[in-house]
Amino acid sequence: MITSVLVANRGEIACRIFRTCGELGIRTVAVHSDPDANALHTRVADAAVRLPGAAPADTYLRADLIVKAAIASGADAVHPGYGFLSENADFARAVLDAGLVWIGPPPSAIEAMASKTRAKELMGLAPLGDVTPADLPVLVKAAAGGGGRGMRVVRRMEDLAAALESARAEAASAFGDGEVFVEPYVEDGRHVEVQILADTHGTVWALGTRDCSLQRRHQKVIEEAPAPGLPDDLREELHELAVRAARAVDYVGAGTVEFLVSGTKAHFLEMNTRLQVEHPVTETVFGIDLVAEQIRVAEGTSLPDEPPRARGHAVEARLYAEDPARDWTPQTGTLHHLSIPSSVRLDTGYESGDDIGVHYDPMLAKVVAYAPTRAEAVRKLAGALERATIHGPTTNRDLLVNSLRHKEFTTARMDTGFYDRHLPELTEPNSDPYAPLAASLADAVGRSRFGGWRNLPSAPQTKRYAMAGEEHEVHYRHTREGLGADGVRVVHADAALVVLEVDGIQKKFEVSRYDDQVYVNSTSLKVLPRFPDPTAQHAPGSLLAPMPGTVVRVADGLAVGTAVQAGEPLLWLEAMKMEHKITAPAAGTLSELHALPGQQVTVGELLAVVQPT
Repeated sequence: MITSVLVANRGEIACRIFRTCGELGIRTVAVHSDPDANALHTRVADAAVRLPGAAPADTYLRADLIVKAAIASGADAVHPGYGFLSENADFARAVLDAGLVWIGPPPSAIEAMASKTRAKELMGLAPLGDVTPADLPVLVKAAAGGGGRGMRVVRRMEDLAAALESARAEAASAFGDGEVFVEPYVEDGRHVEVQILADTHGTVWALGTRDCSLQRRHQKVIEEAPAPGLPDDLREELHELAVRAARAVDYVGAGTVEFLVSGTKAHFLEMNTRLQVEHPVTETVFGIDLVAEQIRVAEGTSLPDEPPRARGHAVEARLYAEDPARDWTPQTGTLHHLSIPSSVRLDTGYESGDDIGVHYDPMLAKVVAYAPTRAEAVRKLAGALERATIHGPTTNRDLLVNSLRHKEFTTARMDTGFYDRHLPELTEPNSDPYAPLAASLADAVGRSRFGGWRNLPSAPQTKRYAMAGEEHEVHYRHTREGLGADGVRVVHADAALVVLEVDGIQKKFEVSRYDDQVYVNSTSLKVLPRFPDPTAQHAPGSLLAPMPGTVVRVADGLAVGTAVQAGEPLLWLEAMKMEHKITAPAAGTLSELHALPGQQVTVGELLAVVQPT
């Protein structure tokens, strides 16, 4: 029997595995980088081992350090979670060679399927060789890993070389393997996958389907089980193909076989030899704990001949610290407050007060809703996200709510091109116009000791806020009856709650303040000084770092005096395990270049200046 498990991962998935281990009476061990010294997964584990450094390549990708940590901490088993080393056959072998239990598939199965090129060969498929214009569009894809990293869609031959280089660099950074390949890109298909679970005695379960079509940068955003609207014969075909793939490599444990469905035709994508991020939706509809089943399988327990029956519908949304309206730019900073209604399941690696750093994936949490029908589950999830309290860096919460309520999604007509078509409308600001007034009134009450009313009338008080990228000026008065403002009746006002009556309807505004940042319900405001600060402005054409990160490379031949075109890539930043392209804002001449490969930059730091022609 397994008595102590080290999780070779971090964040949300480590916390999720620790939860199940605790329920089974198994001791838990965390590993952590220096930035994660006080992370939630480090705090909740029974023991924690430091991996010196910050970058994944120096910490969570160091198989030797993790095996040493397991031995030193007295763990007798290792669970890899997902990402990092979870699909690394050499790591699995190192764990087994150390006399530890590996909670995952055999190294031979990982080796056969973890490389997408080898997996395709096993399934009788092959990547494209020499790409021609007739092959376009194509997808450049990392052979190892997943999560949308190392993937680029290419629609023009002149973009292929740059896409290959960029994908290789990102894959090498994320997975320690820069191998990429090219395959045909199926436009606007549905991403459908099958969860499998196999034991060491020859039993293989196909645990239904999941639809993961809503994606950004080829990384899933909303997932659900079962995949809606699939014909019975197609669903059975997907189950059979998934089981066949598992049996072909003598698979053991939990895994996922992924397909792109176009019409009634299924195209094999890959087999992920690990637990998936979206596994909770399958757990919910089948009423099982996949992590507990992984542990039992690793202990040699047999699965029943048939899996449990699926019931109802589950939908999962990934909550990211990112700004979808600004090219999905990752966000960092303090997560002041995070609370989600208890009516839904929350898997997270963060608590209120935690810092969101630059080194790792920006996913904050997974929120999962279950109901007897799909329509009820979707409504439940959208409502829970809308009522959630999230104070801190910008998140994709509003995008998730709008996506779940979009007609294409509610009628199950979505595909992988959903955000390409609808992102502008889904990211339109939806701030409450009365939020600045509520913030002003709460601030006025919070700062007043003796009351501000005077017998002689005075000019209105004024405050300025930035909301949804626009400036708002608010006016209110101290009156004999209390605080007042034109067009509304102030029913109640204190530092945390303001109630306004507008056209006979009372509206409640919960107010929280953190320095110059104010949150009114779900609306974020920034307090602006009464008089603008006459500080120096950046020159036209200045390129500022949109997030803290590392300059990974600069365009070949780029130097001061180089002529550039609008939209031309100039340099690349790496932040939160993703690569971000910085382009010329206009045609002109590069007049300043401050960024150098390997340089660490902070948000807003000047990288370069393009003097417009």
